[in-house]
Amino acid sequence: MTLFVILALPLIAAIVSALPLGRKLAPSATLLAAVASVCLVGRAALTVAAGHRVVAVPDWVELDGLGALILLLVAVVGTTAALFSWGYIAREENSRHLRQYYANYNLFVFSMLAVPMLVEPALVWTAVELTTIFAIYLVAFDNTPEAVEAAWKYSILTIMGGAMALLGFIVLFHAMRFGNEPFTWAGLVKLAPKVSPEVLESAFLLILIGFGAKVGLVPLHTWLPDAHSQAPSPICALLSGVKTTVVLYVILRFVPILNASGRINVDRWAIIVGLISVGIAAFLILQVTDYKRLFAFSTVEHMGIILVAAGLGGAAAHYGAVYQILNHSLTKSFCFFAAGTTLLAVDTRQIADLRGLIRTSPIAGVALLFGGIAIAGAPPLAVFLSEFSIFRSGIAGQHYIAIGLLAIFIIVAFFGILHHLNSMVFGEPMPQATPMTPVHLPLSSVLTLILAGAPIVILGLYMPSFLHRILQTAAQGLAG
Repeated sequence: MTLFVILALPLIAAIVSALPLGRKLAPSATLLAAVASVCLVGRAALTVAAGHRVVAVPDWVELDGLGALILLLVAVVGTTAALFSWGYIAREENSRHLRQYYANYNLFVFSMLAVPMLVEPALVWTAVELTTIFAIYLVAFDNTPEAVEAAWKYSILTIMGGAMALLGFIVLFHAMRFGNEPFTWAGLVKLAPKVSPEVLESAFLLILIGFGAKVGLVPLHTWLPDAHSQAPSPICALLSGVKTTVVLYVILRFVPILNASGRINVDRWAIIVGLISVGIAAFLILQVTDYKRLFAFSTVEHMGIILVAAGLGGAAAHYGAVYQILNHSLTKSFCFFAAGTTLLAVDTRQIADLRGLIRTSPIAGVALLFGGIAIAGAPPLAVFLSEFSIFRSGIAGQHYIAIGLLAIFIIVAFFGILHHLNSMVFGEPMPQATPMTPVHLPLSSVLTLILAGAPIVILGLYMPSFLHRILQTAAQGLAG
Protein backbone atom coordinates (compact mmCIF):
# COMPACT_ATOMS: atom_id res chain seq x y z
CA MET A 1 0.00 0.00 0.00
CA THR A 2 2.91 2.35 0.77
CA LEU A 3 4.19 2.19 -2.80
CA PHE A 4 0.80 3.18 -4.20
CA VAL A 5 0.58 6.14 -1.83
CA ILE A 6 4.05 7.28 -2.95
CA LEU A 7 2.86 7.20 -6.56
CA ALA A 8 -0.41 8.92 -5.73
CA LEU A 9 1.18 11.95 -4.04
CA PRO A 10 2.68 13.60 -7.17
CA LEU A 11 -0.48 12.78 -9.13
CA ILE A 12 -2.60 14.62 -6.57
CA ALA A 13 -0.17 17.54 -6.64
CA ALA A 14 -0.37 17.59 -10.45
CA ILE A 15 -4.17 17.78 -10.34
CA VAL A 16 -4.09 20.58 -7.75
CA SER A 17 -1.53 22.46 -9.84
CA ALA A 18 -3.71 22.29 -12.93
CA LEU A 19 -6.71 23.89 -11.17
CA PRO A 20 -7.56 27.57 -11.82
CA LEU A 21 -6.20 28.44 -8.37
CA GLY A 22 -3.04 26.52 -9.13
CA ARG A 23 -0.80 29.60 -9.17
CA LYS A 24 -1.28 29.98 -5.41
CA LEU A 25 -1.59 26.31 -4.53
CA ALA A 26 0.87 24.64 -6.94
CA PRO A 27 4.18 25.50 -5.21
CA SER A 28 3.00 24.49 -1.73
CA ALA A 29 1.12 21.38 -2.96
CA THR A 30 4.17 20.24 -4.91
CA LEU A 31 6.52 20.74 -1.97
CA LEU A 32 4.17 19.04 0.52
CA ALA A 33 3.76 16.04 -1.78
CA ALA A 34 7.52 15.84 -2.22
CA VAL A 35 8.24 15.98 1.53
CA ALA A 36 5.61 13.31 2.20
CA SER A 37 7.18 11.15 -0.52
CA VAL A 38 10.62 11.43 1.10
CA CYS A 39 9.22 10.25 4.43
CA LEU A 40 7.40 7.27 2.92
CA VAL A 41 10.26 6.33 0.60
CA GLY A 42 12.75 6.56 3.46
CA ARG A 43 10.69 4.17 5.55
CA ALA A 44 10.31 1.76 2.63
CA ALA A 45 14.06 1.89 1.89
CA LEU A 46 14.90 1.10 5.53
CA THR A 47 12.47 -1.82 5.42
CA VAL A 48 14.23 -3.23 2.37
CA ALA A 49 17.66 -2.65 3.92
CA ALA A 50 16.53 -4.62 6.98
CA GLY A 51 15.92 -7.64 4.76
CA HIS A 52 12.14 -7.37 4.40
CA ARG A 53 10.14 -7.20 1.18
CA VAL A 54 8.02 -4.24 0.19
CA VAL A 55 5.37 -5.58 -2.18
CA ALA A 56 2.28 -3.84 -3.52
CA VAL A 57 1.39 -6.31 -6.30
CA PRO A 58 3.54 -9.47 -6.52
CA ASP A 59 5.58 -9.70 -9.74
CA TRP A 60 4.39 -6.24 -10.77
CA VAL A 61 5.00 -3.55 -8.16
CA GLU A 62 7.76 -4.39 -5.68
CA LEU A 63 10.84 -2.77 -4.20
CA ASP A 64 14.25 -4.40 -3.81
CA GLY A 65 17.60 -3.01 -2.68
CA LEU A 66 18.73 -1.41 -5.93
CA GLY A 67 15.28 0.00 -6.61
CA ALA A 68 15.05 1.41 -3.08
CA LEU A 69 18.23 3.46 -3.57
CA ILE A 70 17.01 4.93 -6.86
CA LEU A 71 13.56 5.64 -5.41
CA LEU A 72 15.11 7.43 -2.44
CA LEU A 73 17.26 9.61 -4.70
CA VAL A 74 14.29 10.58 -6.89
CA ALA A 75 12.30 11.56 -3.79
CA VAL A 76 15.14 13.58 -2.23
CA VAL A 77 16.13 15.46 -5.39
CA GLY A 78 12.46 15.93 -6.25
CA THR A 79 11.99 17.68 -2.90
CA THR A 80 14.97 20.02 -3.20
CA ALA A 81 14.03 20.84 -6.81
CA ALA A 82 10.46 21.62 -5.70
CA LEU A 83 11.79 24.01 -3.06
CA PHE A 84 14.14 25.67 -5.55
CA SER A 85 11.28 26.00 -8.08
CA TRP A 86 9.23 28.04 -5.59
CA GLY A 87 11.27 31.20 -6.01
CA TYR A 88 12.86 30.41 -9.36
CA ILE A 89 9.57 29.98 -11.27
CA ALA A 90 7.72 32.71 -9.37
CA ARG A 91 9.12 35.20 -11.89
CA GLU A 92 6.82 33.61 -14.48
CA GLU A 93 4.00 36.13 -15.03
CA ASN A 94 1.65 33.91 -17.06
CA SER A 95 -0.49 32.07 -14.51
CA ARG A 96 -1.49 29.33 -16.97
CA HIS A 97 2.12 28.77 -17.95
CA LEU A 98 3.15 28.45 -14.29
CA ARG A 99 0.36 25.94 -13.59
CA GLN A 100 1.47 23.88 -16.57
CA TYR A 101 5.01 23.88 -15.21
CA TYR A 102 4.01 22.44 -11.84
CA ALA A 103 1.55 19.97 -13.34
CA ASN A 104 4.23 18.61 -15.68
CA TYR A 105 6.82 18.75 -12.90
CA ASN A 106 4.73 16.44 -10.72
CA LEU A 107 3.94 14.10 -13.60
CA PHE A 108 7.66 13.94 -14.40
CA VAL A 109 8.44 13.03 -10.78
CA PHE A 110 5.63 10.45 -10.81
CA SER A 111 7.07 8.70 -13.86
CA MET A 112 10.56 8.59 -12.33
CA LEU A 113 9.20 7.20 -9.05
CA ALA A 114 7.41 4.45 -10.98
CA VAL A 115 10.52 3.07 -12.71
CA PRO A 116 12.29 1.52 -9.68
CA MET A 117 9.00 0.28 -8.22
CA LEU A 118 8.09 -1.78 -11.27
CA VAL A 119 9.66 -5.21 -11.70
CA GLU A 120 7.92 -6.17 -14.94
CA PRO A 121 10.25 -5.02 -17.78
CA ALA A 122 7.47 -4.04 -20.18
CA LEU A 123 5.98 -1.70 -17.57
CA VAL A 124 9.45 -0.37 -16.82
CA TRP A 125 9.88 0.54 -20.49
CA THR A 126 6.52 2.32 -20.41
CA ALA A 127 7.48 4.32 -17.32
CA VAL A 128 10.82 5.30 -18.87
CA GLU A 129 9.04 6.59 -21.95
CA LEU A 130 6.69 8.61 -19.74
CA THR A 131 9.73 10.33 -18.20
CA THR A 132 10.73 11.38 -21.70
CA ILE A 133 7.29 12.67 -22.65
CA PHE A 134 6.79 14.73 -19.48
CA ALA A 135 10.33 16.13 -19.68
CA ILE A 136 9.90 17.48 -23.22
CA TYR A 137 7.59 20.33 -22.15
CA LEU A 138 9.79 21.16 -19.19
CA VAL A 139 12.90 21.44 -21.38
CA ALA A 140 11.06 23.86 -23.68
CA PHE A 141 9.45 25.77 -20.79
CA ASP A 142 11.22 29.09 -21.45
CA ASN A 143 9.89 28.99 -25.03
CA THR A 144 13.00 30.55 -26.54
CA PRO A 145 14.19 29.32 -29.96
CA GLU A 146 17.15 27.61 -28.28
CA ALA A 147 14.91 25.86 -25.72
CA VAL A 148 12.44 24.66 -28.35
CA GLU A 149 15.28 23.37 -30.52
CA ALA A 150 16.77 21.54 -27.52
CA ALA A 151 13.38 19.99 -26.73
CA TRP A 152 12.97 18.77 -30.31
CA LYS A 153 16.47 17.32 -30.33
CA TYR A 154 15.87 15.67 -27.00
CA SER A 155 12.54 14.18 -28.05
CA ILE A 156 13.70 12.84 -31.42
CA LEU A 157 16.88 11.16 -30.18
CA THR A 158 15.45 9.72 -26.98
CA ILE A 159 12.17 8.51 -28.48
CA MET A 160 14.12 6.76 -31.26
CA GLY A 161 16.26 5.25 -28.52
CA GLY A 162 13.15 4.09 -26.73
CA ALA A 163 11.93 2.35 -29.89
CA MET A 164 15.22 0.47 -30.18
CA ALA A 165 15.07 -0.51 -26.51
CA LEU A 166 11.55 -1.81 -27.06
CA LEU A 167 12.92 -4.29 -29.59
CA GLY A 168 15.28 -5.54 -26.90
CA PHE A 169 12.44 -6.06 -24.44
CA ILE A 170 10.43 -7.89 -27.11
CA VAL A 171 13.38 -10.23 -27.63
CA LEU A 172 13.50 -10.83 -23.87
CA PHE A 173 9.78 -11.53 -23.72
CA HIS A 174 10.13 -13.99 -26.58
CA ALA A 175 12.93 -15.72 -24.66
CA MET A 176 10.58 -16.34 -21.72
CA ARG A 177 9.07 -19.28 -23.60
CA PHE A 178 12.06 -21.34 -22.46
CA GLY A 179 10.77 -21.46 -18.89
CA ASN A 180 7.89 -20.85 -16.52
CA GLU A 181 9.40 -17.95 -14.63
CA PRO A 182 7.44 -14.67 -14.40
CA PHE A 183 8.55 -11.86 -16.70
CA THR A 184 10.31 -9.92 -13.94
CA TRP A 185 13.89 -8.92 -13.18
CA ALA A 186 14.22 -11.82 -10.74
CA GLY A 187 12.56 -14.21 -13.19
CA LEU A 188 15.01 -13.23 -15.93
CA VAL A 189 17.96 -13.92 -13.61
CA LYS A 190 16.62 -17.44 -12.93
CA LEU A 191 15.88 -18.07 -16.60
CA ALA A 192 19.16 -16.70 -17.99
CA PRO A 193 21.12 -20.03 -17.88
CA LYS A 194 18.44 -21.64 -20.08
CA VAL A 195 18.40 -18.94 -22.77
CA SER A 196 20.77 -18.79 -25.73
CA PRO A 197 23.58 -16.29 -24.96
CA GLU A 198 23.15 -14.81 -28.44
CA VAL A 199 19.53 -13.96 -27.63
CA LEU A 200 20.41 -12.36 -24.32
CA GLU A 201 23.34 -10.43 -25.76
CA SER A 202 21.26 -9.15 -28.68
CA ALA A 203 18.54 -7.94 -26.30
CA PHE A 204 21.10 -6.28 -24.05
CA LEU A 205 22.83 -4.46 -26.91
CA LEU A 206 19.52 -3.13 -28.22
CA ILE A 207 18.60 -1.86 -24.76
CA LEU A 208 22.09 -0.52 -24.11
CA ILE A 209 22.02 1.53 -27.32
CA GLY A 210 18.37 2.57 -26.97
CA PHE A 211 18.43 3.58 -23.33
CA GLY A 212 22.05 4.71 -23.67
CA ALA A 213 20.64 7.55 -25.77
CA LYS A 214 18.44 8.56 -22.83
CA VAL A 215 21.32 8.28 -20.37
CA GLY A 216 23.60 10.35 -22.60
CA LEU A 217 26.28 7.75 -23.22
CA VAL A 218 28.76 8.68 -25.97
CA PRO A 219 28.14 8.89 -28.93
CA LEU A 220 24.42 9.23 -28.17
CA HIS A 221 24.90 12.19 -25.84
CA THR A 222 24.45 15.11 -28.25
CA TRP A 223 21.00 16.10 -26.93
CA LEU A 224 22.07 16.18 -23.29
CA PRO A 225 24.14 19.40 -23.10
CA ASP A 226 21.51 21.27 -25.13
CA ALA A 227 18.56 20.11 -23.02
CA HIS A 228 20.35 20.49 -19.70
CA SER A 229 21.50 24.01 -20.53
CA GLN A 230 18.16 25.30 -21.83
CA ALA A 231 15.75 23.79 -19.29
CA PRO A 232 14.94 25.71 -16.08
CA SER A 233 17.59 24.99 -13.46
CA PRO A 234 15.37 22.91 -11.11
CA ILE A 235 14.48 20.73 -14.10
CA CYS A 236 18.18 20.45 -14.97
CA ALA A 237 18.73 19.19 -11.41
CA LEU A 238 16.12 16.50 -12.00
CA LEU A 239 17.37 15.62 -15.48
CA SER A 240 21.04 15.35 -14.55
CA GLY A 241 20.64 14.31 -10.94
CA VAL A 242 18.08 11.52 -11.22
CA LYS A 243 16.48 11.15 -14.66
CA THR A 244 19.65 9.88 -16.31
CA THR A 245 20.31 7.72 -13.24
CA VAL A 246 16.83 6.21 -13.41
CA VAL A 247 17.41 5.07 -16.98
CA LEU A 248 20.94 3.88 -16.20
CA TYR A 249 19.39 1.82 -13.39
CA VAL A 250 17.39 -0.11 -16.02
CA ILE A 251 20.59 -0.85 -17.96
CA LEU A 252 22.32 -1.98 -14.77
CA ARG A 253 19.48 -4.43 -14.16
CA PHE A 254 20.96 -6.51 -16.95
CA VAL A 255 24.30 -7.00 -15.20
CA PRO A 256 23.03 -9.81 -12.90
CA ILE A 257 20.91 -11.26 -15.71
CA LEU A 258 23.82 -11.61 -18.14
CA ASN A 259 26.18 -12.74 -15.39
CA ALA A 260 23.69 -15.45 -14.43
CA SER A 261 23.92 -16.91 -17.94
CA GLY A 262 27.61 -17.58 -17.33
CA ARG A 263 28.42 -17.25 -21.03
CA ILE A 264 28.35 -13.48 -21.67
CA ASN A 265 31.07 -11.02 -20.73
CA VAL A 266 28.85 -8.08 -19.81
CA ASP A 267 31.70 -6.56 -17.81
CA ARG A 268 33.67 -5.94 -21.00
CA TRP A 269 30.78 -4.05 -22.60
CA ALA A 270 30.25 -1.93 -19.51
CA ILE A 271 33.91 -0.99 -19.16
CA ILE A 272 34.40 -0.11 -22.83
CA VAL A 273 31.23 1.98 -23.15
CA GLY A 274 31.88 3.61 -19.79
CA LEU A 275 35.48 4.57 -20.59
CA ILE A 276 34.49 6.04 -23.96
CA SER A 277 31.87 8.23 -22.27
CA VAL A 278 34.24 9.36 -19.52
CA GLY A 279 37.06 10.14 -21.96
CA ILE A 280 35.02 12.09 -24.51
CA ALA A 281 33.18 14.04 -21.81
CA ALA A 282 36.44 14.95 -20.05
CA PHE A 283 37.90 16.57 -23.16
CA LEU A 284 34.60 18.28 -24.05
CA ILE A 285 34.63 19.87 -20.59
CA LEU A 286 37.87 21.63 -21.53
CA GLN A 287 36.28 23.56 -24.41
CA VAL A 288 32.80 24.26 -23.04
CA THR A 289 31.59 27.90 -23.07
CA ASP A 290 28.38 27.63 -21.00
CA TYR A 291 28.56 26.72 -17.31
CA LYS A 292 25.29 24.78 -17.45
CA ARG A 293 26.69 22.77 -20.35
CA LEU A 294 29.82 22.27 -18.23
CA PHE A 295 27.75 20.41 -15.63
CA ALA A 296 25.85 18.60 -18.37
CA PHE A 297 29.05 17.15 -19.82
CA SER A 298 30.02 16.21 -16.26
CA THR A 299 26.87 14.09 -16.17
CA VAL A 300 28.03 12.20 -19.26
CA GLU A 301 31.34 11.63 -17.48
CA HIS A 302 29.75 10.29 -14.31
CA MET A 303 27.36 7.98 -16.12
CA GLY A 304 30.45 6.44 -17.69
CA ILE A 305 32.19 6.15 -14.31
CA ILE A 306 29.22 4.24 -12.90
CA LEU A 307 29.22 1.87 -15.88
CA VAL A 308 32.94 1.22 -15.48
CA ALA A 309 32.46 0.47 -11.78
CA ALA A 310 29.64 -1.96 -12.56
CA GLY A 311 31.85 -3.65 -15.16
CA LEU A 312 34.79 -4.14 -12.78
CA GLY A 313 32.83 -6.86 -11.01
CA GLY A 314 33.00 -8.01 -7.43
CA ALA A 315 31.27 -6.85 -4.26
CA ALA A 316 33.60 -3.89 -3.68
CA ALA A 317 33.17 -2.54 -7.24
CA HIS A 318 29.40 -2.96 -7.10
CA TYR A 319 29.35 -1.06 -3.81
CA GLY A 320 31.47 1.64 -5.45
CA ALA A 321 29.00 1.85 -8.34
CA VAL A 322 25.94 2.39 -6.14
CA TYR A 323 27.97 4.73 -3.91
CA GLN A 324 28.83 6.79 -7.00
CA ILE A 325 25.16 6.80 -8.02
CA LEU A 326 24.25 8.25 -4.63
CA ASN A 327 26.96 10.90 -4.58
CA HIS A 328 26.50 11.94 -8.20
CA SER A 329 22.75 12.46 -7.82
CA LEU A 330 23.10 14.60 -4.71
CA THR A 331 26.10 16.58 -5.96
CA LYS A 332 24.95 17.14 -9.53
CA SER A 333 21.55 18.39 -8.43
CA PHE A 334 23.35 20.89 -6.18
CA CYS A 335 25.50 21.98 -9.12
CA PHE A 336 22.43 22.95 -11.13
CA PHE A 337 20.90 24.72 -8.14
CA ALA A 338 24.14 26.70 -7.93
CA ALA A 339 23.98 27.35 -11.69
CA GLY A 340 20.39 28.51 -11.36
CA THR A 341 21.30 30.85 -8.51
CA THR A 342 24.14 32.23 -10.62
CA LEU A 343 21.79 32.78 -13.55
CA LEU A 344 19.37 34.66 -11.29
CA ALA A 345 22.22 36.78 -9.97
CA VAL A 346 23.97 37.79 -13.20
CA ASP A 347 21.60 36.76 -16.04
CA THR A 348 24.20 35.05 -18.23
CA ARG A 349 25.22 31.46 -18.88
CA GLN A 350 28.38 32.29 -20.79
CA ILE A 351 31.64 31.50 -19.02
CA ALA A 352 33.48 34.25 -20.90
CA ASP A 353 31.02 36.90 -19.68
CA LEU A 354 31.19 35.82 -16.05
CA ARG A 355 34.14 37.11 -14.02
CA GLY A 356 34.54 37.80 -10.32
CA LEU A 357 31.24 36.23 -9.27
CA ILE A 358 32.42 35.96 -5.67
CA ARG A 359 32.42 39.78 -5.52
CA THR A 360 29.25 40.34 -7.50
CA SER A 361 27.14 37.75 -5.63
CA PRO A 362 28.96 35.99 -2.79
CA ILE A 363 26.22 33.40 -2.27
CA ALA A 364 26.15 32.41 -5.95
CA GLY A 365 29.96 32.50 -6.14
CA VAL A 366 30.46 30.22 -3.12
CA ALA A 367 27.73 27.85 -4.31
CA LEU A 368 29.15 27.59 -7.83
CA LEU A 369 32.67 27.04 -6.50
CA PHE A 370 31.53 24.42 -3.99
CA GLY A 371 29.41 22.57 -6.56
CA GLY A 372 32.22 22.56 -9.10
CA ILE A 373 34.93 21.20 -6.82
CA ALA A 374 32.47 18.69 -5.33
CA ILE A 375 31.44 17.19 -8.67
CA ALA A 376 35.06 17.24 -9.87
CA GLY A 377 35.90 14.88 -7.03
CA ALA A 378 37.92 17.07 -4.66
CA PRO A 379 38.60 15.65 -1.19
CA PRO A 380 37.11 15.32 1.35
CA LEU A 381 33.72 15.64 -0.35
CA ALA A 382 31.36 12.79 -1.20
CA VAL A 383 32.26 12.13 -4.87
CA PHE A 384 35.94 11.80 -3.96
CA LEU A 385 35.17 8.90 -1.61
CA SER A 386 33.04 6.96 -4.09
CA GLU A 387 35.59 7.43 -6.88
CA PHE A 388 38.38 6.37 -4.52
CA SER A 389 36.43 3.21 -3.65
CA ILE A 390 36.08 2.44 -7.37
CA PHE A 391 39.82 2.87 -7.93
CA ARG A 392 40.61 0.69 -4.94
CA SER A 393 38.29 -2.11 -6.09
CA GLY A 394 39.68 -1.93 -9.64
CA ILE A 395 43.27 -2.21 -8.45
CA ALA A 396 42.34 -5.10 -6.16
CA GLY A 397 40.72 -6.82 -9.14
CA GLN A 398 43.86 -6.19 -11.27
CA HIS A 399 42.01 -4.07 -13.84
CA TYR A 400 45.08 -1.88 -14.24
CA ILE A 401 44.46 -0.63 -17.79
CA ALA A 402 40.84 0.30 -17.15
CA ILE A 403 41.65 2.03 -13.86
CA GLY A 404 44.64 3.83 -15.40
CA LEU A 405 42.54 5.23 -18.24
CA LEU A 406 39.73 6.11 -15.87
CA ALA A 407 42.15 8.00 -13.60
CA ILE A 408 43.59 9.97 -16.54
CA PHE A 409 40.15 11.00 -17.80
CA ILE A 410 38.92 12.01 -14.33
CA ILE A 411 42.05 14.12 -13.78
CA VAL A 412 41.51 15.87 -17.14
CA ALA A 413 37.90 16.63 -16.21
CA PHE A 414 38.99 17.76 -12.71
CA PHE A 415 41.42 20.37 -14.00
CA GLY A 416 39.04 21.41 -16.78
CA ILE A 417 36.29 22.17 -14.25
CA LEU A 418 38.70 23.99 -11.93
CA HIS A 419 40.02 26.10 -14.83
CA HIS A 420 36.53 27.32 -15.69
CA LEU A 421 35.60 27.86 -12.04
CA ASN A 422 38.69 29.93 -11.37
CA SER A 423 37.89 32.39 -14.15
CA MET A 424 34.19 32.64 -13.30
CA VAL A 425 34.48 32.97 -9.55
CA PHE A 426 37.78 34.80 -9.05
CA GLY A 427 38.64 36.28 -12.46
CA GLU A 428 38.96 39.98 -13.10
CA PRO A 429 36.23 41.50 -15.31
CA MET A 430 37.37 42.42 -18.80
CA PRO A 431 37.77 46.18 -19.42
CA GLN A 432 35.01 46.33 -22.01
CA ALA A 433 32.59 44.25 -19.94
CA THR A 434 29.43 45.87 -18.60
CA PRO A 435 29.38 45.75 -14.77
CA MET A 436 27.04 43.05 -13.54
CA THR A 437 24.25 44.22 -11.26
CA PRO A 438 23.21 41.45 -8.89
CA VAL A 439 19.58 40.89 -7.99
CA HIS A 440 18.04 39.76 -4.73
CA LEU A 441 18.09 35.97 -4.54
CA PRO A 442 14.86 34.20 -3.49
CA LEU A 443 14.91 32.77 0.03
CA SER A 444 13.86 29.38 -1.34
CA SER A 445 16.98 29.29 -3.53
CA VAL A 446 19.28 29.99 -0.59
CA LEU A 447 17.52 27.38 1.58
CA THR A 448 17.82 24.84 -1.21
CA LEU A 449 21.56 25.43 -1.47
CA ILE A 450 21.92 24.81 2.26
CA LEU A 451 19.74 21.70 2.31
CA ALA A 452 21.25 20.21 -0.86
CA GLY A 453 24.83 21.06 0.09
CA ALA A 454 24.76 19.59 3.60
CA PRO A 455 24.68 15.89 2.52
CA ILE A 456 27.66 16.45 0.20
CA VAL A 457 29.79 17.58 3.14
CA ILE A 458 28.38 15.05 5.60
CA LEU A 459 28.88 12.06 3.30
CA GLY A 460 32.46 13.17 2.72
CA LEU A 461 33.17 12.92 6.45
CA TYR A 462 30.73 10.35 7.79
CA MET A 463 28.57 7.52 6.43
CA PRO A 464 25.36 7.02 8.46
CA SER A 465 24.78 3.35 9.29
CA PHE A 466 21.28 3.30 7.78
CA LEU A 467 22.58 4.67 4.49
CA HIS A 468 25.42 2.15 4.50
CA ARG A 469 22.87 -0.64 4.86
CA ILE A 470 20.86 0.73 1.94
CA LEU A 471 24.00 0.88 -0.23
CA GLN A 472 24.97 -2.67 0.75
CA THR A 473 21.51 -3.94 -0.18
CA ALA A 474 21.63 -2.04 -3.48
CA ALA A 475 25.08 -3.48 -4.27
CA GLN A 476 23.75 -6.98 -3.60
CA GLY A 477 20.93 -6.28 -6.05
CA LEU A 478 23.47 -5.21 -8.67
CA ALA A 479 25.36 -8.45 -8.09
CA GLY A 480 22.17 -10.48 -8.40
